[in-house]
Amino acid sequence: MLKLYGYWRSSAAYRVRIALNLKGLAYQQLPVHLLRDGGEHHAAEYRALNPQGLLPLLVDEQNGGVRIAQSLAILEYLEEIFPVPSLLPADPAERAQVRALSLHIACDVHPLNNLRVLQYLSNQLGADDAAKNAWYRHWVALGLAAVEEGLAPFDGRLSLGAHPGYLEACLIPQLYNARRFNCDLAAYPRIVAMAARCEPLEAFQLAAPEAQADAQ
Repeated sequence: MLKLYGYWRSSAAYRVRIALNLKGLAYQQLPVHLLRDGGEHHAAEYRALNPQGLLPLLVDEQNGGVRIAQSLAILEYLEEIFPVPSLLPADPAERAQVRALSLHIACDVHPLNNLRVLQYLSNQLGADDAAKNAWYRHWVALGLAAVEEGLAPFDGRLSLGAHPGYLEACLIPQLYNARRFNCDLAAYPRIVAMAARCEPLEAFQLAAPEAQADAQ
């Protein structure tokens, strides 16, 4: 049994839900509320499972209860333990391009705009909503511009040709966040087109934040 600790609006957990669905894997979701009681991810009980105190966390009960933190580490683990269907291209160059774009989203764009950064801007630095939103949109615009150019080799298709995979599992949650903050997406036609092909698919619909049991 795979157990996924997550939060409905966590884009990192959203990535993992998409990947699990694309691989057709059954999993149990265990919600960890990021706002209630100061954030349940800070509680000693959760910290005992994941000392990083972040989401998501995957527990593989069939592999000795191994615990894997960090969304991209989880995606890599799923690729190795459940290699079929693969979420990465067979060609080494395309595989590297997919990983590079995914890392850019997960490591360069998302961390500057996740909840704890936005909370720090408000609570410690005194930024009002206008300043916080300007911060968010600035970094998202820079990040998505680079992703848009990086998608050129995949123009008109998905990362696995006719099928989505690792890249789309990272891209769609970031685009969801951009829309939440009313970012202008006119400059990213490749990104928007890729999302339009993915979002109607069952794997993405089941993973969507609003479809989760803990959605509020």
